[in-house]
Amino acid sequence: MLAVFPFHHRVELAATLCPESLTLETTVVANSESPVPVSFGFHPYFGFSEPSRANWHLKLPAMRKLVLDGRGIPTGDEEPLAGFNAELGESSFDDGFALTEEQTPFSVIGATCKVSVELLGGYRYAQVFAPKDKDYIALEPMTAPASALTSSRGLRFVSPGERFQAVFRIRIERAR
Repeated sequence: MLAVFPFHHRVELAATLCPESLTLETTVVANSESPVPVSFGFHPYFGFSEPSRANWHLKLPAMRKLVLDGRGIPTGDEEPLAGFNAELGESSFDDGFALTEEQTPFSVIGATCKVSVELLGGYRYAQVFAPKDKDYIALEPMTAPASALTSSRGLRFVSPGERFQAVFRIRIERAR
C-alpha cells in the first residue's frame, strides 16, 4: 500500500450510533518523518420509497461550486451558489462544493422523514450527487476536493506526530 500512498500514518474511525443518528469521527495520525496529506471523504446514499424523487425536498447551504473541466475534475475556479431549498423536480446534481462554513448541514426530506448530513468539523468540501433518472441522492462530506492529491488544491497536511480529525453526523427525523 505504501507504493500507492507513501505516507506512514494510522486511521482511527469511531462510530457512535444513537436511535436518531450515526456520528462518524475519523482521525488521521501522522507517524512518519514527513507530513501526511489529508484527502478523504464518505459517500452516504439516501432514498425514500415515497414520494417520488421529484418531490423530495433538498436543502443545501450557501457555498462555492467547484468549476469542473470536461473530465469532471475541478479547475481551481469557483462560483457562488446561494443555496438550494426546493423540491428536486428535474434538477440533477453531480457537483463539488467548497464550504463557506465548516459546520454545515445538508438535508433531504421525503414523505415521512428528513435525513440530514451535518458536517461538524474537519470537512471543507462536499459532493452532491443526485442524477435525475435515479431514486437516490448522495450528500458526501470531503476533506479536500476531487483530485487534490494530484493538484494540491485544497490539500491539508498532518505534521509528524500530529492528528487530524473530521466528524460528521447522519440524523434521521420525522418529516414536519
